[in-house]
Amino acid sequence: MLNHRRWKILPPAPSGYLAKMAGFPTPLAQFFYHRGIAELSQIDPFLAADERLCGDPFLLPDMDRAMSRVYQALLRGENMTIYGDFDADGICSTALLIQGLSLLGAKVTPYIPHRLREGHGLTSSALESLYQQGISLVITVDCGTTAISEVASASRLGLDIIITDHHVAASPLPEAYAVVNPQREDSIYPFPRLAGVGVAYKFLEALFRSLGKQKEELKEFLDLVAIGTVADMVPVVDENRYLVKQGLKRLNQTRRLGLLEMMHLAGLRLGSLDTQDISWSLGPRLNAAGRLDHALIGYKLLVTDSPPEAQALAQELEQKNAERQRLTELALAKAKQKLPATIPPILVVGGEDFPAGVVGLVAAKLVDEFYRPAIVLEIGESLSRGSARSIPEFDIIAALMGCQEFLSRLGGHPMAAGFSLPTKNLPLLEQCLKEIATNQLSGIDLQPYLTIETEVPLPLLAGETFAMIKRLAPFGYGNPVPTFLSRQVEVIDCRCVGSKQEHLKLKVRQGNTVWGGIGFDLANLATEVTPYLDLVYNLGVDQWGNQEMLELNILDFASA
Repeated sequence: MLNHRRWKILPPAPSGYLAKMAGFPTPLAQFFYHRGIAELSQIDPFLAADERLCGDPFLLPDMDRAMSRVYQALLRGENMTIYGDFDADGICSTALLIQGLSLLGAKVTPYIPHRLREGHGLTSSALESLYQQGISLVITVDCGTTAISEVASASRLGLDIIITDHHVAASPLPEAYAVVNPQREDSIYPFPRLAGVGVAYKFLEALFRSLGKQKEELKEFLDLVAIGTVADMVPVVDENRYLVKQGLKRLNQTRRLGLLEMMHLAGLRLGSLDTQDISWSLGPRLNAAGRLDHALIGYKLLVTDSPPEAQALAQELEQKNAERQRLTELALAKAKQKLPATIPPILVVGGEDFPAGVVGLVAAKLVDEFYRPAIVLEIGESLSRGSARSIPEFDIIAALMGCQEFLSRLGGHPMAAGFSLPTKNLPLLEQCLKEIATNQLSGIDLQPYLTIETEVPLPLLAGETFAMIKRLAPFGYGNPVPTFLSRQVEVIDCRCVGSKQEHLKLKVRQGNTVWGGIGFDLANLATEVTPYLDLVYNLGVDQWGNQEMLELNILDFASA
C-alpha cells in the first residue's frame, strides 16, 4: 500500500516562451519547456523522433579500428565470440550482434557468463577457455570497460578483444584492440547515454555501411534495441527516442517466435505494446533467466526459429520470473529486518542467504520505500558481491569509485551499480560510503516526491490535448509520462475495487467535465477522501470490452 508523497511542482514556462509556442495547447508547451526544447525548430525532430536524432557511428571512439579488425576476421574466416552480460540489455546485445554478423557470413558464437559462478563482466578463465577453443577475436557487449587485467592477460595469449560498452569509463582504459564506448572522456559522439544494445546497434550499423549493406536490413534488429534500452533504464531522450520509437514499431510486428510466446504468457497484445510493457513484463522475464539460472535461456528465446523450443523457453522463463518474485519478497523482508531503527543516509545490508540474482531488485525496492541510496550484498566467506541503486540526488557509481581501494570489480551508472570485494573489506567499504553519503546528503529532505509538470483544470484535457500529449511518447526514464495537478475537483463517487479491494476508484467532476479515475494500491487512503480534492494524476486509457475511454491514473491526492 502506498502513502502520500511530497509534491514537487515544476516552475511554469515564462510568458514569453508560451507566446512563442502559441500554436500548441498550454500543457504541451509546458512539457516542451521542461524537456529543454528552447526553439520551435527543435519540436518537429523531438515529436517525430526520426533519424535526425541519430549520430554517425564512426564518431564513436575506436570505431574505424574496430571495423578494420572485424573486416579482417570476416575475410580470414576467423572464429569470433560475442561476450555479453546476463541482464536484458546484455542478452539483447548478444542476440543482435550474433544475428547481424551471421548475416555477413561470420563464424560467431555467444558467451554469457553465469551470474552466480562467474559474476559480471570479463573473466580471465573464460577468455582463456575461448582461446583454447580456437577463438581469435572476442567482441564484448554491455561490459568490458573496467576489465583492465583480464584484457591484458588475454592479449598476452594472442586473443584480440574489441570492447563495446556504455558503462562509465574511468582512466585508464583496458589495452584492448578497440574500446567503443560513448562514455569515454575523449568521445566526440553527440549522445553519450546509449544503452549497451544501442552501442551494439551502432557497431553493426558501421559494419553494414563499411560493407555496402542496405541500412533497411538493420531495422529488423530494432525490436531488440527497444527492449534492451528500456529495460536498462537509460534516458529515453535524443537518439534513444528514435531507437525506442522505431523499436516499438518493430516489436509490435515481431516475428520472433520466443517473444511471441512470452507475450502470450504475459497477457500482452501484439499491436499495442509500449515502454511500460517492456519495463513491467518483457524486461523482467528476460532478466529472470540470468538472475536464477543461465542467461543463455533468454538469448535462445530471442533467436530460436523452432516453435516447440520457443514455447518451452517462454514457459521456463515464466516459471523463473515467478520464482524471482518470490525470492525477492523473502529477501526484502530480511533486508528490512536488518535496518537500524534510525534510517541512515545510505542503506547497506547483506547476508549469506541473500541470492545474488535478486540483490539489485531488493536494493531498488528499499530505495522506493525509504528514499535512500541502497546497497544489498550477498556475503561470501572470502568474496562478497553487491548491487546498488540510488536516488537522483546521489551518484552511486561516483561514490563507489571514491571507495575503489576496497573493491575487486566495479561497473555501473549514477543510478545503479554492481561490484565485488573481499569480504574482509566490508566494514571499510560501509564506513567509506557512509562518510560520502553523510557529506553529500546532509541538509537534503530525503522524502519521496512526485514531480508535477503543470497545474490544469480538468476540462482543458478534453478534446485534442490527450492526442497531442501521446506524441511525447515513447516515455521512460528521462522522459516521464506527464503528471498533472488539478485543484478543487468534486468527488461524486468513491469505492474500493480489485481482488483484494486494494485499489481506489473515483468518479470526479469539474465544470461540465466528468472523469473516471483509478488509484492503484491507494485503497488504504480511502478514509481521507473528502468532497473536494486536489488530484495528482497521469492520463490513461481504460479498456472496457472493445471500447477505450480516457481515465485519470491517480497518483496522490489531498483535501482541497
